[in-house]
Amino acid sequence: MAAGGTHSSMAGGRRTGSPVKGKKHTPKQRGPDWASGLKQLYDSVIEEPLPDAFKDLLSRLDDGK
Repeated sequence: MAAGGTHSSMAGGRRTGSPVKGKKHTPKQRGPDWASGLKQLYDSVIEEPLPDAFKDLLSRLDDGK
């Protein structure tokens, strides 16, 4: 291309709207595949009842204040 304001691919070039090579365009951010399994495991641990021995220990610590 001739100098003096003709089309340049470096600066001011036309964009096609296609994503950058190697980058996947996802409208909603999603974690890695293992993240959902980890969240399920965490949720199941949180829902477990507190053992009686641990409740007793917490009670004794509260009474010591």
